[in-house]
Amino acid sequence: MRRVAVVTGASSGIGAEIARLLAARGDLCVLLARRADRLEALAEEIGGEAEPCDVSDREAVEAVAGRVLARHPKISVLVNNAGVPGRTRFLDGDPEVIERLIRINYLGGVWCLRGFLPGLRAATPSDVVNIVSVSGVVAGPPSGPYSASKHAQLAFSRTIAAELRGEGIRVHTVKPGFAETEGFPQSWLPRPVQRIVIGPREVATHVLRSLEEGRGETTVPWFYGPVAPLQDALPNLFTRVLSRIPKAP
Repeated sequence: MRRVAVVTGASSGIGAEIARLLAARGDLCVLLARRADRLEALAEEIGGEAEPCDVSDREAVEAVAGRVLARHPKISVLVNNAGVPGRTRFLDGDPEVIERLIRINYLGGVWCLRGFLPGLRAATPSDVVNIVSVSGVVAGPPSGPYSASKHAQLAFSRTIAAELRGEGIRVHTVKPGFAETEGFPQSWLPRPVQRIVIGPREVATHVLRSLEEGRGETTVPWFYGPVAPLQDALPNLFTRVLSRIPKAP
């Protein structure tokens, strides 16, 4: 029987590339995102299904999950990839932007897991992939609220990894570093840092390898990994260094 994979944030970037690779290995991809036209074009390209949905809307997610599970009672893979950028500050940033980051980057994954959990349980062994970020383990300006949303997503991912382990549902927490996508342009980075920016296909390839090898929590590229323990071990030093970052105009 053909495996069914649900991919959120699939209209472009990392989500679209993950869907292409999952379809290439034979999965039927059910694609979720807000932009219906982009979603339907990709669904036609890969032979998948489009379900326009705003993952920050709990009732909308529940309705979509109900429709999908009626067609596909078994869900082998859920990829929580939907996310939005947010270069803003806690102190004087737009409150709507801060709330939106939490609703989409964090709660969106919670609502999707709850909605599709019956299908994941019916398909065990099954997999959940949460696309988090290195920002989830390293925090500082000028994107504090974004980091906070990813911190919350990371805590959610680590918690469910433990809770679902005994049920045969594997959780893969993927933490990309700087990745150039339509929604997350990296042109603002200093030229030397541009050299380590990766593309969505690299993240998608990493995700597929994680699914095949059961890697659990990983960082891509790997060399971002040691930065988080450094901030944990030397928080005051990081505070002094990060305090020198100029305020964004």
